[in-house]
Amino acid sequence: MTSLCPTASAAAPARRRLSPNAAFLLQASMTLGFLAGSSAPTPFYAIYQKQWGFSATMLTLAFGIYALAVLSALLVGGRLSDHVGRRPILIGAAVAQAVSMGVFATADGLSDLLLARVVQGLSAGAAIAAAGAGLLDIDKGRGAIANSVAPMMGTAAGGLVAGLMIQYLPAPMHLVYALLGSIFVLQGVAVFFMAETAPVRPGAWASLRPRLAVPLAVRGPLLLAAPALVAVWAMAGFYASLGPTLIRSFAGTTSILLGGFALFVLAGSGALAVYLIREASPRALMRLGALALIAGMALVMTAIAHHSVLLFLLGSAVAGLGFGTGFQGALRSVVLLITPQERAGVLSVLFVIAYLAMGLPAMVAGYGVAHQGNIVMTAYEFAGGVVLLALLALLGTARR
Repeated sequence: MTSLCPTASAAAPARRRLSPNAAFLLQASMTLGFLAGSSAPTPFYAIYQKQWGFSATMLTLAFGIYALAVLSALLVGGRLSDHVGRRPILIGAAVAQAVSMGVFATADGLSDLLLARVVQGLSAGAAIAAAGAGLLDIDKGRGAIANSVAPMMGTAAGGLVAGLMIQYLPAPMHLVYALLGSIFVLQGVAVFFMAETAPVRPGAWASLRPRLAVPLAVRGPLLLAAPALVAVWAMAGFYASLGPTLIRSFAGTTSILLGGFALFVLAGSGALAVYLIREASPRALMRLGALALIAGMALVMTAIAHHSVLLFLLGSAVAGLGFGTGFQGALRSVVLLITPQERAGVLSVLFVIAYLAMGLPAMVAGYGVAHQGNIVMTAYEFAGGVVLLALLALLGTARR
């Protein structure tokens, strides 16, 4: 019957494919989920450090090695989905993420923690570029917004959910990873039913050569956006690595939930800002982001000096506004200029800058804490660096 009616046989697979809107939501949820997985271990670091007896330097290494793994994946495989399609990359990344959750759940030492972070980072790096490009394939305008909102929502949700599980549920260090692992498996299965948005093109092997080239049309906008990218992601890296320890040190509490809540306030306010101010121009967004970063860091430094948790959270919310608007402005100033076959490659370059900014300063800060023994002084130095970068971003917005 199907041989006599080829249109019916061709229509059957099409009916099994997800609608474009469902595929859009799926890929946004994968970016959100992968970033939630990356921030979920943050509230556990103090527990790991106490159980396994490693230093603050090793703590930031556990955070920084994830960023370096993401960078490696972006450099080697970031452009691959432009040649082999989005679906194979996303399915493989979902499987690898589920495996990393298993390693986290069964970890009994620092080496296991580092291994889990490496596997997690490699798969996240491959998926972020592919999913981000897939979102732009379906809807360029909504895709640019989703590429800004989803990473921040994921970062906010992962730390907070893990903190809540520690506070209120049994076996949280197994439960959170089991939950995330199940989500990644389901996402991988759903991608199988998603229509491919990037046709197969030759050059897949050549795309694996590490390269940070971008089209000539976006080089100028990328250079102007770089200070904003570095500022917002450096701040996010500090909050994710040393932020929980910092707020507990001057709050005089051992609450794991408080540390995760500070990261949630930062990323959550950023995601809300992206959504509410999505109609503004990229230039206006970067200008607002730079000003909010400066104001937020000033409030945070004042809060540390006066040991005020409420002022610290207020400053985190204002800095989060800068995080969201600055990142969205930088992203939109670049991605709206690229062609479909360049999307994954250019997004890879953007996220390479972001993850370098997130990983390296956090590792340097951890080294400083270990040798100076003064996390407050390190926080002041870090905040000063973020303010300087925000001022550079503000100057950049003055140029067309």
